[in-house]
Amino acid sequence: MKVVVIGAGLGGLSAAAHLVRSDHDVTIVEREEIPGGRAGVIRSHGFTLDNGPTVLTMPDLLEEAFAAAGATMADHVTIKPVDPMYRACYPDGSTLFVRHGREAMTEEIRRFANDREAAAFERFSDWLAQLYAVEMRSFIDANFDSPLDLVKPWRDGLSLLKLGGFGKLDKRVASFFDDPRLQQIFSFQSMYAGLAPYEALALYAVITYMDSVQGVFVPEGGMHQMAAGLADAVERAGVTIRYSSPVTEIVRGANGSVRGVRIGQGDGSDLVEADAVVCNPDLPVAYRELLGDDVRAPRAARKGKYSPSCLLWVAGVEGLPPADAAHHNIHFGNDWDGSFKAIIDDGVRMPDPSILVTLHSLDDPSLAPDGCTSLYVLEPTPSLSGTIDWSRERDRIMGSLRRTVHSLGYPTDVVVEQIYDPQDWQRMGMEQGTPFALAHTFFQTGPFRPNNVDKRVPGLVFAGSSTLPGVGVPMVLVSGKLAAQRVDQYHRSGEM
Repeated sequence: MKVVVIGAGLGGLSAAAHLVRSDHDVTIVEREEIPGGRAGVIRSHGFTLDNGPTVLTMPDLLEEAFAAAGATMADHVTIKPVDPMYRACYPDGSTLFVRHGREAMTEEIRRFANDREAAAFERFSDWLAQLYAVEMRSFIDANFDSPLDLVKPWRDGLSLLKLGGFGKLDKRVASFFDDPRLQQIFSFQSMYAGLAPYEALALYAVITYMDSVQGVFVPEGGMHQMAAGLADAVERAGVTIRYSSPVTEIVRGANGSVRGVRIGQGDGSDLVEADAVVCNPDLPVAYRELLGDDVRAPRAARKGKYSPSCLLWVAGVEGLPPADAAHHNIHFGNDWDGSFKAIIDDGVRMPDPSILVTLHSLDDPSLAPDGCTSLYVLEPTPSLSGTIDWSRERDRIMGSLRRTVHSLGYPTDVVVEQIYDPQDWQRMGMEQGTPFALAHTFFQTGPFRPNNVDKRVPGLVFAGSSTLPGVGVPMVLVSGKLAAQRVDQYHRSGEM
């Protein structure tokens, strides 16, 4: 079967890898000059600056995509553990280093807090491992056709209930740890799902398992190397990648099924024929811009709750970071719950923002010239559904962020920089100006999330963070695998 994949992001590349293993004739069409999608890169003045995801967890899922393309990941990209994974800095002046490996982290918590909290971490890790095993096999690495599919893996559903997966995340974490600082470091990951810890279900602690237990990793050469390496692997496997090829339409036949995609507009446009199309761009934007008015996006995509966005500052700067800095540095602000209420409920900036500062060049000096640092600073903000007028407030908020970063001891003498606010994310094709897609509320998860197939358009399959299974590098890689399974199903039966 001839398959066109729209977008050489991680979801599209993963789909292509699994499709080529099934002997499909695969072409990827990518609007940019390089692969990666949101996992992009800026190269300037001797700096290599990632401008997309900065935390890599579950590298076995990336390795699975390489294997599907008949490749060995180590031949294309080298993945190294990050240790410490995070330096957590609290308003009271205390510092916690999140260590790689359970034993090392247990000892760090013993140093940071006490023996009781160290023992609690051991119990917490066991609980997370059970939670992950149940969710991964039945609710993450799985396609859904209807909510009734939740009933089929009833044993795992019962296990999830017994594990307390349907309670609130903040209360479940607090049931293990008395120290509020530990509660914060083991529940902030709910932000990846677009939710505050007090509103997220405990089952989303699976994200905490992925980074705090299984570990955080980084590719040599920066995060973009994941995409560059996988693109090379799928090309070697026979996939054709056409760069600088923006898709303007998903072309359908008289019965509504896909016929291919149109690249460009007017007389210079080009029809790339296909029996099936895997669409990796943000799902609600793809419906609106590539399918036309007669096929509306699912209600959840049009009316659903979207995750908060972020202000991202990537820069190459002169000078070196503080001696105790780690690869990833989380600086927590005051009023933990109030910060979430501000950006999620009130649509305003955090009164005392918590920020992430990532220093890729700290562990990989090739990413910056001698005596310089690559700086990646992220502040969570409301999406465009909030009240901030970014056209007026951007410079003021960015100035505040610069001063905060400088006050924390990081170098800020800029050589090259790029700033992304929610309006920029929207221009890049992300609904409501958030790179984190639909929030993972219960009714926007699993079979309730916009599906990766639409019976109105036979042969069309979606991949990426707005469909199954959801947000984050591991989930997007799985989405490509699930999309390939849908294409195989369509090839066998002619039905999605």
